[in-house]
Amino acid sequence: MSLDPLLPLEFLVQGTPTSLQGSARSRDEWQERVREAVRAVIPPDAWLLLQPLAVTIYIFPATVLPGDIDNRVKHILDAMTRVVYLEDRQIHRIVVQKFEPGAIFLFSALSRDLAEAMNSREPVVYLRITDDLHEELR
Repeated sequence: MSLDPLLPLEFLVQGTPTSLQGSARSRDEWQERVREAVRAVIPPDAWLLLQPLAVTIYIFPATVLPGDIDNRVKHILDAMTRVVYLEDRQIHRIVVQKFEPGAIFLFSALSRDLAEAMNSREPVVYLRITDDLHEELR
């Protein structure tokens, strides 16, 4: 049995990601929430991923998301360092999108986790990690 986490890895983090302009306390609380969500979907003895990776981040906020979306990404990636992958320099591709309330969007295929995020009444972040760096380009 392999101790590598099975890819693609998908999971949800409840809440709205913190911004770089937020407090250290809110950052730490958010990052712990991300780590708890990751640990719920990978075995406790899983090895850290060492290969180049792609990360998809879909943010489903409860209201219009203030500030720049790129300021939300760093805290998410940093939280997964030494939990999913060794270091965030392994991230070669990032896809980030916010889906604010009332926005109309269609997906050609929905995973269980993405469907749950789309149907959530509470703010949630959908995360997908894969070693297929061109997955969304096909």
